[in-house]
Amino acid sequence: MATSFPSVPELVAGARRLYGHVFGEEAPLTAACAPGRVNLIGEHTDYNQGFVLPMALPLVTVVVGGQTSGPDVTVVTATEDADEPRRVDFHLPGDGSPLPPGLPSWANYVKGVIQHYRAPPVPGFRAVIASSVPLGGGLSSSASLEVAFYTFLQQLKPDDGDKVSTALACQKAEHTHAAVPCGIMDQFVSVFGQEGHALLIDCRSLESTPVPLADPSIVILITNSNVKHSLTGSEYPMRRRQCEEAASILGKDSLRDATIKDLEEAMDRLSGVTYQRARHVIEEIERTSQAAKALKRGAYKEFGKLMVESHNSLRDLYEVSCRELDELVSAAMEVRGVFGSRMTGGGFGGCTVTLLQADAIDRTILHLKEQYSGTPTFYVTTPSEGARALSLP
Repeated sequence: MATSFPSVPELVAGARRLYGHVFGEEAPLTAACAPGRVNLIGEHTDYNQGFVLPMALPLVTVVVGGQTSGPDVTVVTATEDADEPRRVDFHLPGDGSPLPPGLPSWANYVKGVIQHYRAPPVPGFRAVIASSVPLGGGLSSSASLEVAFYTFLQQLKPDDGDKVSTALACQKAEHTHAAVPCGIMDQFVSVFGQEGHALLIDCRSLESTPVPLADPSIVILITNSNVKHSLTGSEYPMRRRQCEEAASILGKDSLRDATIKDLEEAMDRLSGVTYQRARHVIEEIERTSQAAKALKRGAYKEFGKLMVESHNSLRDLYEVSCRELDELVSAAMEVRGVFGSRMTGGGFGGCTVTLLQADAIDRTILHLKEQYSGTPTFYVTTPSEGARALSLP
């Protein structure tokens, strides 16, 4: 009942076929991939320098291609949901001047990565993109594309290979070329993801701790509400500004340094909405820290309870949930064998993430289909490997 998705070799094969169709007989020489991610807990905490607990997914973006002799670039996407045109051609400026963003919007992620690549100048190339990460689903198709492209460029012209710097360069690409002031989580876990582990990331120090999640009796169910969202609307930047305003009023560098006691003492200086936003972040940072400890102990019921608390806070205090996500979470929690469920990603649509017993998967999917007013898509997932170069046969 869950959606099947193509494996990495199947995505590569499809991308190679498209490359041959577009560019003639010449075969691509280079390939790379990077995963999407699901965040288990720790939402809207990354840009507040807090903790997050994501895992890399088996859903990935693949880039295949090869270097050309001149400064010209051609990139084609096989992603059907991407905006038109699906092919872009542009000239790499030789004088180091910026590559301006424009249309189609999917190409801006590529241009941003070229712009911030750490071993300039980038040579000309041809490339094809193929992805199994759904667009606009809150599973970070954008970071997956950025990191896959960065990893592809590393094969054409190696940089120093520093992984944290790779994640930061890709985050910068999203800031400058997609106009999304995102935190570091998505790019970081796409680079550092580990099979069989979630990753507790400290978004201030950029240190990460792998947390084992390889119990065969446990699975992660991702349910896509198929309600699309766009984070470049006013809501995401507004939340970020509200958090910065709260930190400033509290006299802190970020909400990571604030306590609930600090917040209560400053209540008369904060608007009601700013107070709510800050309360969510301060409590969510603590919840995420507790959740990582619970997961290490295999305390799945405790972890699930924290997931539900996180969802309720995102709904009531941060106000980034929506009717469809609330419906999916409520329905999931009615099923025997489900430990916890919550919205995941930026909000306003996208996906829920549910921790459950492996033997409860069919009845959970069935119940969600019956109870949800929309048309959901289901992915049964386990923590997967991060970005890597691929060898082409």
